[in-house]
Amino acid sequence: MPQGDKSAYTDKQKRKAEHIEDGYRKRGLSKKKAQARAWATVNKLDGGGNLSGAGRRTRASKKTKKKAAATSTRRKKPAARTTAKKTSSSSSRSAAAKKGWATRRRNAAK
Repeated sequence: MPQGDKSAYTDKQKRKAEHIEDGYRKRGLSKKKAQARAWATVNKLDGGGNLSGAGRRTRASKKTKKKAAATSTRRKKPAARTTAKKTSSSSSRSAAAKKGWATRRRNAAK
């Protein structure tokens, strides 16, 4: 696809770019600059050209995103847990926290 080709955009995105371009033209920008800014705005809002219809992403890309999200959270959680263990000791707990802990331990023994 040659640079500047708008075939990957949906009709809705093309209409949106036209309206945005009109707004820039009313503000006094040249046609070329207004058009460039309009398409930049559409790209920013919609993330570039999209295929028309539902289900625009493939299954592989959905899995990849889920996998990346799971990997990033797995890396963060252990660090948070170790930090929590270091900062919380029995002497620094409030009286209500100590009482709650004792109640849970007593109920677990039943």
